[in-house]
Amino acid sequence: MGDMEYEEALKLGKKEYKACISQGKFPYLPVLDDIISRENIQSEVNLGLVQVPLEFVVGTSTAGRTTAFAANFMPILENSTEFGFKWANLADAQMTEGIRDPITAYEYMNRFYVVEGNKRVSVLKYFDAVSIPAYVTRKVPKYSDDFEIQLYYEFMKFNEITGYNTIEFTKLGNAQKLLELMGHTEPWDEQVKEDFNKIRFYFQKAFSFRGGDKLSITIGDALIAFFNVYGYENVLKMEPADYNVYVAKAWNEIVMMGEKKSVDLVMDPGKIQEKKNILSYFIPQTPKKFTVAFLYPKAPETSDWIYAHELGRNYLEETFPDKMQTICVSDVNENNIEEVLNDVIARGASIIFEVAPQMMQHSLKVAVEHPEVKILNCSLNTPHKYIRTYYGRMYEAKFLSGLLAGVLAENDRIGYIADYPIYGMIANINAFALGASCTNPRAKIYLEWSTKKDYDRDRFLNENDIRIVSDQDMITPKDASRMFGLYRYENGQTTNLVMPLWNWGVFYEKMIQSIVTGSYNSVGDDGGRALNYWWGMSAGVVDIIFSKNIPAGVARMGEHLKSDICSGDIVPFYGEIYAQDGTKKNSLHKEMKPEDIMEMDYLVENIIGSIPAISELVDGAKAVVALKGVEETK
Repeated sequence: MGDMEYEEALKLGKKEYKACISQGKFPYLPVLDDIISRENIQSEVNLGLVQVPLEFVVGTSTAGRTTAFAANFMPILENSTEFGFKWANLADAQMTEGIRDPITAYEYMNRFYVVEGNKRVSVLKYFDAVSIPAYVTRKVPKYSDDFEIQLYYEFMKFNEITGYNTIEFTKLGNAQKLLELMGHTEPWDEQVKEDFNKIRFYFQKAFSFRGGDKLSITIGDALIAFFNVYGYENVLKMEPADYNVYVAKAWNEIVMMGEKKSVDLVMDPGKIQEKKNILSYFIPQTPKKFTVAFLYPKAPETSDWIYAHELGRNYLEETFPDKMQTICVSDVNENNIEEVLNDVIARGASIIFEVAPQMMQHSLKVAVEHPEVKILNCSLNTPHKYIRTYYGRMYEAKFLSGLLAGVLAENDRIGYIADYPIYGMIANINAFALGASCTNPRAKIYLEWSTKKDYDRDRFLNENDIRIVSDQDMITPKDASRMFGLYRYENGQTTNLVMPLWNWGVFYEKMIQSIVTGSYNSVGDDGGRALNYWWGMSAGVVDIIFSKNIPAGVARMGEHLKSDICSGDIVPFYGEIYAQDGTKKNSLHKEMKPEDIMEMDYLVENIIGSIPAISELVDGAKAVVALKGVEETK
């Protein structure tokens, strides 16, 4: 029997050998000694006896036996050789009692190279065995900026916590993300492993059935998308038959995990054209009044941010009194978001605007279950296929505000008070600083965060001798003060100068028009990426108002510059730009890409201050920052 198996294995080996030769590839087993040198290795760690997945056993430690095997571990020596005889005997042993003796191997970058036991690996691979016991020594590469090395270091931490060497990831941060979604970031006990094994088994069957093995992602990446939609605890309760159904519903979210560019940016509303069915030209259409829901994390009168959106909602009702009605729900959070969504949908809402990024995570399940409802979340750089996101290019108005601040700052000191260190906010701060440096090369921007535990506005301004300040964008109705926009601060008195303005009503109007006319559905459906609307001053979503308190000539200059920004003749992020540490972030005569602006995680060189860690913030800010926060590049 073993002789016959060897003949078949030999055919497979020779076929692989010829295929490699024809493609110009090395036809034998990879040799670890040829791949790495001692200089590349930081340390060796004895992992003891572990179960090794055979698909990850890819080569041999030294060149001694490599030419006996093709690259697929199948034999290429004739069956009359001593090697062939021993291989056939091992095949007999596998068929009668099974091969149980462990091999010895090195692990490097989660791939295994055999020191002793090459023929056992070959026989077991021939019989399509899943794994083999092995005494393993890990060769740990020296840490570097190389992506694969960084990914491997994250894998080692994941492996230490879970004990799994078969779960890999394709993006940095995904290993930790999976642990956090499961709520098990400490070493796993046997119960957690048993639960995970069950989920993985049924999920992988459903994933493979839909063609997941052809995607450029791992099962670890795919599980992140699945847990994102349904939540780990809900997945844990699923019956085996449920997996095919729920994997199918969440499929677009899973596919998107493989996109290198996960978010497509729509930078301008463009021309909204109505798409009509040909029958509509012959059959009169009676317009149906539709319902739009707005979900707020707190009451509008307590927040300048939410108040701006509330003005936008009121503008919609005034603009479309006969075509639509709105529902407004306050105090929506991660604990009640699913209930609120299901309630407003039951009340007829077909379009839902969520004005806080922390609502996104807990909305995915509802979005998947109700594809007929359009849900949009006000956030930036959030890659989810079933919920579109929107934001405004406020950095354009901040750049213009910075230009004027540079002119008005007699002592070259300008304060900037930001709230949440999240995507979009960093671009606003940097644009303001770049604008100030255009009109005042000596200007320094002193940065403070209103969400830090030790925040004290007056102390910050007085200690740094700051008289020109950029603060929150507009008033908070319940706690109205003059400390908003760009203002002068002297002797405890505030004089307003410039106010950047969110025109959310304009955005909502154009978005509703695109949905009603049908152009909404024609955008973003040609790929697996998420869609983010990021409109600016040219669309009217962002604006800036100049106070009578600034000199007429300065105001006139501001109006001209605003026109140039709207036309695209001036862009805030252009030319050489340097971070605080001196790193060049943009080159001369080059406009920065929108994706690079969106993902900024550094401050430019004329800013004094830093991006705070989440531990430095008040409790009320941590939920938002945990979801959309930016950690400063070190």
